[in-house]
Amino acid sequence: MPRKRRKLSKEMEAEIKAAQKKVEFISAMIRDIREEDIQNEYAEAFSRVHVASAHLTQLYDSEGVTEESEGTLALYKGLLSQFEEDYEL
Repeated sequence: MPRKRRKLSKEMEAEIKAAQKKVEFISAMIRDIREEDIQNEYAEAFSRVHVASAHLTQLYDSEGVTEESEGTLALYKGLLSQFEEDYEL
């Protein structure tokens, strides 16, 4: 049976690229924290955002735009917003 074509979206691709850059930027800022305890606390808190971004990228690459990828994008945005509210960089 032929594989179903995945639905693509330039808007979602742009959001995914922006998410990847944001994750790289925040990860770099966390690595620049001098106090190891604080650095570990920030890294642990940010890990859920990082995982959501990576899952979103993988999901979009394999399946395209689906309810799950749209939900994962919303989850990423919510987690990022929560992290930015709770932690100052």
